[in-house]
Amino acid sequence: MSSAPRVGVLALQGGVAEHAAMLQQLGAEAVLVKTAEQLSGLDAIVLPGGESSTMDRLLRLFGLRDPLRDAVLGGLPTLGTCAGLILLSSGIEDPAPGQRTLEVLDVTVARNAFGSQTASEEAVLAWGDDGATVRTAFIRAPVVTRVGEGVTVLARHRGEVVAVASGSVVGISFHPELTGETAVHRHLLSLVAARRALPA
Repeated sequence: MSSAPRVGVLALQGGVAEHAAMLQQLGAEAVLVKTAEQLSGLDAIVLPGGESSTMDRLLRLFGLRDPLRDAVLGGLPTLGTCAGLILLSSGIEDPAPGQRTLEVLDVTVARNAFGSQTASEEAVLAWGDDGATVRTAFIRAPVVTRVGEGVTVLARHRGEVVAVASGSVVGISFHPELTGETAVHRHLLSLVAARRALPA
């Protein structure tokens, strides 16, 4: 990689600082994104955990939903964690009233499938199919209840799908940024490197 990748972290609500710190730890430039203009020049973006219905409302209120959706559909490497996974999905089983998604990842999710905040837990999960593992934290986490064509399952927890990928979009139910686990963010940066290697 010839220069540090510029990775945006959607900064409307939720766990922003932890993602920014991890990206900087891995040598990327973290850019907090609150406006459509701040999407310009990014090499990737992270949609953090938080309240998915609140983030949806703020995306639309600030005119950011459609530009963000266009950027992801245009190939911008994207990582959605917990609420970020819900935002990326094409459908929610139990949406809040009026809640919408970006509809860029062909999966259906169920919110809060692992219980309330008090049911939070950590777990080590198999990641991908090469024997790797990830140390995860689940907090009011969603699960993927339907996996569309072309979507790869990267991890399961208690038999439930909790990590998926399609092209340059990765969605996970858990919070690696809270456990110090770097594998998922390194995966995102590998997508940036692959995109940079493509002929212009």
